[in-house]
Amino acid sequence: MDASARPSAGTTAADGTRGAEEIRLQGVSKTYADGTVGVRALDLTFAAGELTVLVGPSGCGKTTTMKMINRIIEPSTGRILLGGNDVTRVDPVQLRRRIGYVIQNVGLFPHQSVRRNVATVPRLLGWDRKRTRDRVEELLTLIGLDPATFGDRYPHQLSGGQRQRAGVARALAADPAVLLMDEPFSAVDPVVRERLQTEFLRLQDTVRKTIVFVTHDIEEAVRLGDRIAVMSEGGSVEQFAPPADLLGTPATPFVADFVGADRGLKRLAVTGIDPADLEHPPVVHVDDGLADARASMQRTGARWAVVLDDRQGLHGWISVERAAGAGTVAQACKRMEAWVPVDATLKTAFSTMLQLEAGWVAVLDGDRFLGVLTPASLHAALRRSVEGSVPEIAGAARG
Repeated sequence: MDASARPSAGTTAADGTRGAEEIRLQGVSKTYADGTVGVRALDLTFAAGELTVLVGPSGCGKTTTMKMINRIIEPSTGRILLGGNDVTRVDPVQLRRRIGYVIQNVGLFPHQSVRRNVATVPRLLGWDRKRTRDRVEELLTLIGLDPATFGDRYPHQLSGGQRQRAGVARALAADPAVLLMDEPFSAVDPVVRERLQTEFLRLQDTVRKTIVFVTHDIEEAVRLGDRIAVMSEGGSVEQFAPPADLLGTPATPFVADFVGADRGLKRLAVTGIDPADLEHPPVVHVDDGLADARASMQRTGARWAVVLDDRQGLHGWISVERAAGAGTVAQACKRMEAWVPVDATLKTAFSTMLQLEAGWVAVLDGDRFLGVLTPASLHAALRRSVEGSVPEIAGAARG
């Protein structure tokens, strides 16, 4: 969806759907009757339409923080503003109908079909049958569960991944402004988990909800989050920043330890390819003679050249050794397997390089050749990205 077409935060679109809303935590804390501090004086802003991840070790207050947003747990101090309104001053039941909630074990009603499960909140809100039916069909299709196949099945007839998708659909049914997700993918195996993460990113790109996502897995946090809050024991936030900044410049020793010594590798997954970082080897064309191709490489001291077709699309590559003799480039060049689109990450480029045992990887904009990444240029790109990071220490209110 084009950004200009999205409804603004807290507004209602022409089709009746509600846009995402900002969440602000102002001095929010939770202290239990025995004196245990669950969360300590949080000042955080979860931007409208973004996915914010709360990550940290067990017992650091991630789930407590999330549950205070929909008042399953009442805060001891502070204010929680949803779209500018203090949620502690509204009816909690009505509040929860505005907020989608997805938990680890899904919580589908076992005696109801998938279709009726997804329709739960619309029925509570008094939607008419046609509107409810249309919304359920739309969501099941959106999450990849064909309504004709899965709509009348019961939860026990679904796989773990399918149940989790149905749980997401139920949470989205009444088009909530906010979606809260408490370790939703941790109960499935790693392969299914990765698929669910991929599908969820695709779904978020479509619905653009304000999402608060709890996990203990930094890999999941980095992959999914627009911003990440790293929490430590005692309910404090050590750093609140985009994934690339978090990995590039940890604000405290705790954050550095939590994200791991391999944070540079993790950062590859959240750093895009900048065309300015590409190298530009000699370029020859399929119809060129080998003598001309060889001369082009010799002029620059290169050992190989990229081969383009008559539309400037990537065709292959040729080494100076293969350019010996007579004939055309088309007769001597080799197929190019190592390439990535320009919107890929450095991790994708590096993985392609390793998988194909290539010394470089071509970067394409559609079919158009832009340049190549080598191990040296990839490392330089990552270093520049790290040096340009400015971490944000949590606790400072954001505008």
